[in-house]
Amino acid sequence: MIGFLKGFLAKKQPPILWLDVQGVGYELEAPMSTFYQLNQAADEEVLLLTHLHVREDAMQLFGFATEAERILFKTLIKVNGIGAKMALAVLSSMTVSEFCQSVEQSDVTALTRIPGVGKKTAERLQIEIRDRLKPLIESGLLNYRTDDFALQSCGALGSVSGEALAKQLHSDVMVSNKAVEALLSLGYKVTQAEKMVKQAYQQGMTLEALIKAALQGVKLA
Repeated sequence: MIGFLKGFLAKKQPPILWLDVQGVGYELEAPMSTFYQLNQAADEEVLLLTHLHVREDAMQLFGFATEAERILFKTLIKVNGIGAKMALAVLSSMTVSEFCQSVEQSDVTALTRIPGVGKKTAERLQIEIRDRLKPLIESGLLNYRTDDFALQSCGALGSVSGEALAKQLHSDVMVSNKAVEALLSLGYKVTQAEKMVKQAYQQGMTLEALIKAALQGVKLA
């Protein structure tokens, strides 16, 4: 098993991260909660906790900034009908604290804001995950209120021009298009994603800031 990776952040395009670990490039899928904490700075390493998800037809490597994120992800994928894609959508739509509080308070409405989660799925998720979270919280394995960050520092590879990358990401069209792509990967429909990005966009926004604003201001009706 791969417990963590420490290396240089070569590229990020939600939900994919490319991490250079001593010349070996690892492709990881990560929730937006992790992307929000990746502030690029040249020649700095980043440490990401990982989970290797093995299926009959594929092997996927997932990366997380905190132990709480990783534990919640691993707990979610054990629930019947909740796959890795939906687990990423949960962590991208809500913080670990917000999700746990929603479950504890039986707030089904909050859970239905997660893409791909309807009322029935939210009700079942709330019931099934509550019993799984309780022993983790009581034992201290999931201390979501005071979680320690695994992410120490982060940066881009020296061979990647930070200035050039910044200019590219701050291009209105580029940022908006990539934000739409990220929302599509979380399960939103094209019309929904485009509407969310349009409502949230402000000039000068970074990609992560735009995605975060779009997710926080979901108004699709």
